[in-house]
Amino acid sequence: MSLMDALDASMPGVSPGVFDEADFRAISEITHKEVGIVLSAGKAMLVYSRLAPLVRNANCATFGAYVIRIREDATERTKAICALTTNHTFFYRESHHFEHFAREVRPGYVQRLQSGGKVRLWSAGCSSGEETWSLLMTFLGEDSSAGARIAKTDLRLLASDIATHAIAKARAGTYRTEDLKPMPEPLRRNWTRSTGEDLLGDWPMQGQFDTIFCRNVMIYFDNPTKERLVHRFAEKLAPGGWLYIGHSERVTGPALDLLSTQGPTIYRKRAA
Repeated sequence: MSLMDALDASMPGVSPGVFDEADFRAISEITHKEVGIVLSAGKAMLVYSRLAPLVRNANCATFGAYVIRIREDATERTKAICALTTNHTFFYRESHHFEHFAREVRPGYVQRLQSGGKVRLWSAGCSSGEETWSLLMTFLGEDSSAGARIAKTDLRLLASDIATHAIAKARAGTYRTEDLKPMPEPLRRNWTRSTGEDLLGDWPMQGQFDTIFCRNVMIYFDNPTKERLVHRFAEKLAPGGWLYIGHSERVTGPALDLLSTQGPTIYRKRAA
C-alpha cells in the first residue's frame, strides 16, 4: 500500500486539496529534523487532527500553506511540534525504577549531601512533570523533617521537555487529587525546578549529573538518534551515575562502552 493509499484509508472525507501525501511528508521531515521524532504513515490521522486547529488559527486554507508558514516562522513551527508531541504520563509510572532508586541509589546520595557534596538529577523528556515530582518526592523520602533538610542541601533536579505547554504544567506543579493516587501516601509533598530544553540541541548545563531519568521519550526517535542521545547522556553522567530509560527502550551503540546494565532498563556509568 502506498502512503497515499494509507492516507485515504485512515482519513476518509479529508480532501487531498487540504491535506495530502506531500504535506504529510513535509511535516514528517520538519519534525524529524527539529526534534528527531519519526512519524510513520500510520500517524497521518494524528498529524491531521493535531495540526488542523493550528492550520485554522493561522488562517491557512490548506496544510500546504501551513507547511510554508512553519518553514518560515520558528514560533509557529514550535507550536506545531508541541502539538504533535504525546504527553501521556502519570505519577510513579514504572514503580520499580523509583523503588530501585530509593533502595539502592538514594542512601549514597543523601550521605553525600550530608557531607557537603552535591547531587544533580535530570528528568529528561519530563512531559507534564509527573515523573519529575515522583523522583523528587522519592528522593526527599517519607520523613518530612529529613526531607526538608535535604531540600536545603546542594541538590538540584532539572526537568526538560520540547513541549512548552507540558513544561508549563510541570512548572505549575498543580494536579488533580486522583492523579496522585499511584504515589505512596507519605511522599505527596514538596518542590522542583523545571526548564524547557530540546534534548537534541545544545545543552546549557556545564556540569555532570549523578542520575538521569529519560523514560518513554526515545520511542519517537529512529535508532541513530537514540544512540547519539544515549551516548550524550552517558557522557553527561558522573562516574557511577545512573540512567533510567523506558521499559521498551534499550541502550545500543557507543554508549555501551560507558554504561553497564544494572537491572531492567537501569544502567550505571562505569568508573573512570
